[in-house]
Amino acid sequence: MAEDVMPTVNAEFGAKPVIEFPATEAPKGLKVVELVEGNGPLVRAGDTVTVDYYGAVWGSDTPFDSSYDRGTPAQFAIGVGQVIKGWDLAIVGRSRRSRLLISIPSDYGYGSRGIPQAGIKGGDTLVFVVDIH
Repeated sequence: MAEDVMPTVNAEFGAKPVIEFPATEAPKGLKVVELVEGNGPLVRAGDTVTVDYYGAVWGSDTPFDSSYDRGTPAQFAIGVGQVIKGWDLAIVGRSRRSRLLISIPSDYGYGSRGIPQAGIKGGDTLVFVVDIH
C-alpha cells in the first residue's frame, strides 16, 4: 500500500545519510525500518544512548538537524520523555550498533505547533535516520 512506502537511505552504519523520498504521502502512524541490525546490547527505557542522527521534514532535500553535519553525536536518556515521543517509542528495544529509518507523525513529534524556527510546520511528518552507538 502507498501509505507504507518509506524513503530509501544508504544503509552503512556511521555514514552520513542520503535520503530519497518517494513521490507519495508520508505513512500514517509511526514506522520504523531497521536498515542495519545491530549486534550490541538492547536499549532499555532509562538507558543513556549515544546516537548520530539526520532529521528532515517528509519530502525535504535538506535536514532541519543533523549530528553528522556537526560532527558530534547526541547523548540522552531514552524512553523517559527527554526526546520526542517517536524517538522514545522507536529506539527502546533496538540493539546498539543499529541504523534505523524512522517516520514520525506530528502527534509523536512536534504536534500542531511544530518548530517554525527549524522549518517544521505544525502537522509535519518527520523522518530520521538514527545510528545507535
